[in-house]
Amino acid sequence: MSGHSHQEHSGEDLLAAAQNALTGNGEQWTGMREAVFAELARHEIPASAYDIADNLSQARGKRVAPNTVYRILDLFVRTNLANRIESANAFLVNTHPGCHHDCIFLICDDCGKATHLDDERVTGALREAGRDAGFADVRPVVELRGLCEDCAN
Repeated sequence: MSGHSHQEHSGEDLLAAAQNALTGNGEQWTGMREAVFAELARHEIPASAYDIADNLSQARGKRVAPNTVYRILDLFVRTNLANRIESANAFLVNTHPGCHHDCIFLICDDCGKATHLDDERVTGALREAGRDAGFADVRPVVELRGLCEDCAN
């Protein structure tokens, strides 16, 4: 495991860190973006854009279109506020916004919980292999599926 350290945030600290990271990237922190981020942060397992849109529609008393949520989530992924869990077509909040590194996601096939670990030996080797194959701007997306400790017992 690498010695990479980052600060994990939660609650109001997480919202403030996300706002700082987004505005630091030259983007605006709008009410809708804050609502989408707060809703995503509420989920302990990866959430789909449809889940977020449905929950926001109920909370606001008016329909929030999934396409609007998708655009915001794509922005969050580009600016490192969220991670996309490719195999589930879902998103997970980044609890350390502004910290750029490649995560390896561990996804439970039973309960859906997703956690991450940092191992720059693995992701560094993948980036190097991509560059050796002629690719530029390589970004490893690594997902391991299995059973979490709770479900395995």
